[in-house]
Order: sequence, then C-alpha cells, then structure tokens
Amino acid sequence: AYERTCRYFCRKTNSVVVCVEYRLAPEHPYPAQFEDCLTATIHFLRTAQDHGVDPSRVVICGDSSGGTLTAAVAQALVNRRDLPKLRAQILIYPFLQCVDLNLPSYQQNKGVPILLKERTLVLGLKYVNLDLGIIKEVFKGCHVSEDRRLKYQKWVSPDNIPHEFKTRGYKPSPKSLPSEEICKVAEAVFDPVFSPLLAEDSVIAQLPETFLLTCEFDVLRDDGLLYKKRLEDHGIKVTWCHLEEGFHGTL
Repeated sequence: AYERTCRYFCRKTNSVVVCVEYRLAPEHPYPAQFEDCLTATIHFLRTAQDHGVDPSRVVICGDSSGGTLTAAVAQALVNRRDLPKLRAQILIYPFLQCVDLNLPSYQQNKGVPILLKERTLVLGLKYVNLDLGIIKEVFKGCHVSEDRRLKYQKWVSPDNIPHEFKTRGYKPSPKSLPSEEICKVAEAVFDPVFSPLLAEDSVIAQLPETFLLTCEFDVLRDDGLLYKKRLEDHGIKVTWCHLEEGFHGTL
C-alpha cells in the first residue's frame, strides 16, 4: 500500500527512504510495533553512512498509527547520547491520546469515513489487547482517574483548541465519574508509547523540529492541534499544514 508513496517521497525529495514493515497487532502484541520501529531507527542512525546518508539529516515520518509510532520513537530517542540527534519528525494526522474522545473533532467527525469515532477506539483497544466491552465507559471518560484528569487537563482540553475549530457543531460534554475498575483495566492507554501527547514536559522540550499535518474532517484533528501547542509552548519549531477539505487517509 505504501510503496508508491515512499517512492514518490524518495524521488521528490532526493532522499534515501527506508520503509519499516513493523509486525502487526493482534498477532504480535503491543508494543512489538513500537519496538520494531525503534530498533530500525537506531540501526539506521548507526549505519546511515553505509547508505550514503548524513546521520545528522535523518527525518522520521508516519501517518495515522504510523504517526503515533513516529512520535513515540522521537520521544524514546531524546536522551540517547550514543546516537546522532534526529533532524526532524513528520506527523501526518497522528493518533496521540486516549484521554478525551469527546474533543471537538471527535464530535464533529464521528461519522466521517474512513476513521469513524467508534472504529478509532475499537482499533486502539484491540491494539493494546483490551476488552471491547469497555468502549462506552471510555467514551464517557470513566477510564480517567481524578489524579490523571488533574494532571492531563493542561495538555488535553478543548480549552487548548482554537475557537475556529469549535464553530461546527461542538458542545462541551459532561464529565462522568471515574470507575475504579475501568481505570485499572485501561492503564495501558496512558503509556506515552500509546498516547505520545501524555509524555512529560522534560521529554517534549527535547523533541526535534516537527512537520504536522491535520485534516478538517478527521476525528484525530484535535490530537494534532494539541500536540502542536505543546511543542510550540516548549519552543520547538513546528511547520503546520491543515487541509481544510482533508479527511483521514488523504495521503
């Protein structure tokens, strides 16, 4: 599915392009996918010159769940002193958080193909091997403990979404009380490898320059907007491209 896209990038940018065919869930349980991408990136950074590549000019890129993996790999490398620093990261409509599934973009685009709101969560829960029976509770926010809610509200909040993105049918949603049982079951979704938007400030502040693409008709639009704000708040240079008529899968 991606060979033509990768060849296009290679041709248009005059770059060496390496495509990582990471193992897929559920046959290969999470976080095998992240580990494959991290291993491949580290190997390439160490051997870049063998491929005629300047190791200080390596960029990592991914779309959708690949964007999640790209963000997670970039975060995992910030404290590695034994490797060249990444030159940049390219995040194309990435999934970045599982705290609030009622952000404006989730409400506005819940029925927009190909990534329907419910499908997003079904794929996410299958990925971390959780029972799909908790979907309704997660949509209501019952999986977020009070402590977590307080910690994450400065990063994941409709208040951080610019007003122009709230004009198309958005209503603030009532917060449901957390369920101790659901909070325990859903622990994995707060790991920054799964939800890179939840990484600590000390990690975010060291990330490389970023290109971020969002689409108006995409449930994940606001994940991108929130990450953009976090990066810029820490002085990271972000080039943002928003496709007014774009939808998830546009690439």
